[in-house]
Amino acid sequence: MKATTGLHCLVTGATGYIGGRLVPELLDAGHRVRCLARSPEKLRDHPWAGRVEVVRGDATDTGSVAAALQGIDVAYYLVHALGGGSGFEDRDRAAARIFAERARAAGVRRIVYLGGLTPVDIPVRELSPHLRSRAEVGEILLDSGVPTTVLRAAVIIGSGSASFEMLRYLTERLPIMVTPSWVGTRVQPVAVRDVLRYLVGSAAMPPEVSRAFDIGGPDVVTYEVMMRRYATVAQLPPRFILRVPMLTPRLSSQWIGLVTPVPPALARPLAESLRHEVVCAEHDIARYVPDPPGAPIGLDLALSLALQRVREANVTTRWSSAGFPGAPSDPLPTDPDWAGGSLYTDERELAVDASPAALWRVVEGIGGENGWYSFPLAWAVRGWLDRLVGGVGIRRGRRDAARLRVGDSLDFWRVEEVVPGSLLRLRAEMRLPGLAWLEMYADPAPGGAPAPARGARYRQRALFHPHGLLGHLYWWSVSPFHAVVFGGMARNIARAASHLDDEAATVRDTGSATAPSATAPSEPAASEPAPPGEVVADDRPPGPEAEREKP
Repeated sequence: MKATTGLHCLVTGATGYIGGRLVPELLDAGHRVRCLARSPEKLRDHPWAGRVEVVRGDATDTGSVAAALQGIDVAYYLVHALGGGSGFEDRDRAAARIFAERARAAGVRRIVYLGGLTPVDIPVRELSPHLRSRAEVGEILLDSGVPTTVLRAAVIIGSGSASFEMLRYLTERLPIMVTPSWVGTRVQPVAVRDVLRYLVGSAAMPPEVSRAFDIGGPDVVTYEVMMRRYATVAQLPPRFILRVPMLTPRLSSQWIGLVTPVPPALARPLAESLRHEVVCAEHDIARYVPDPPGAPIGLDLALSLALQRVREANVTTRWSSAGFPGAPSDPLPTDPDWAGGSLYTDERELAVDASPAALWRVVEGIGGENGWYSFPLAWAVRGWLDRLVGGVGIRRGRRDAARLRVGDSLDFWRVEEVVPGSLLRLRAEMRLPGLAWLEMYADPAPGGAPAPARGARYRQRALFHPHGLLGHLYWWSVSPFHAVVFGGMARNIARAASHLDDEAATVRDTGSATAPSATAPSEPAASEPAPPGEVVADDRPPGPEAEREKP
């Protein structure tokens, strides 16, 4: 069936893992795209940002949803409260009802929703809370009066997805695994490439079609088999797996959080969804979105393609692309609309024997594998403490090894602003009794030296806005360490920038092809390797079409 082109599509959740990949696929299919986002600035640096309309709004706000749906033909509902804490079912339900009502009122021709695959022989009340909520949202949208396509997927395989990162880290780090009993549950994984193909193709379904479709790949396997097959694809030695029945979903999520970058708040719903067998009961989607040759993609190829992008560190979105639930969004204390109150700052400034460009390379390359350029143990301990209280920890790493964009997660920070060559502002997403920011500036040296000349100035500012007495006590308890942590960071960033220019000079003098590294030369990084994601084309089997899409 040839897809209809020129439709006007609304994508909610465009800052998330699937939404951020769906947008360029819709554009390439000839559709116009509008994105609804709570923080439109997070989409500013995406390569497709100039080709879409972005409107500010929240899925729980009736007015902004109604405005976003005006003139829309196909509305993609990709909003979930995964890891959203208590009350997430009520929030999911309320948001879905608002979207359904406003879509009907706006005359939307089709709603497309990506939910979770549920077992056919298990009553809904016995499902995990997150699977139960996904099923309920699907029913609300199907009852909206608007023709609706509900796509139900189990484990999505694509580098950067939470499911893939959980599988990858468990398998790579544990040659001998004591595992919960759910590793013996059968699942039907699906490649993210096929998920995107089904989402795009659903826009052209005839108006009389309004139903749920199971989507999956050709392989039905247990999670244990998935780990073993990943080990084979990654050329790892065979894994020894011992199942123990006493690991509850809560204990499983803590275990996953200990071994992988996926925090327990996100790991728990993933683990709970594996308690029951999730296998497709039908493949009716192929009637409306026909499978091309080689599709659906098999598990081994999906793993291989995703792993290839991990090793190439080529990424567009990751599981952490969406904001962490409960993450702060208050204005920066220097903004005009800041409410005021106490504000603590730690400011550092250093002259740097390096070019501003080299200094900026080090600043933009901070975090992930390069670490934080000071007292690695302190950063590691802070990350573990954050995990213990339910935070994201320091191991989310980076989306890209060299470049950052607004909205990226960076260990336990979120990139709030990037001015290339000049400013990087990070907002803390660790659990704190207050709000925290870290700003880093790469300035030319005073005196107006030409940009390539050695001579730059590094400025660093940490800001903390305490909440209550606990916030003040927190700042004063950690302030004795600031000279070591923040002072060491400033000195080592300056030293790393100078080292970069020294390497570049050596390359020029000797003709060596060795590329300079932005890693700090003096102190080892504390961060673990970042779980990089994939580009949209990563799960497409290699061939002429894939070659044409390469830049």
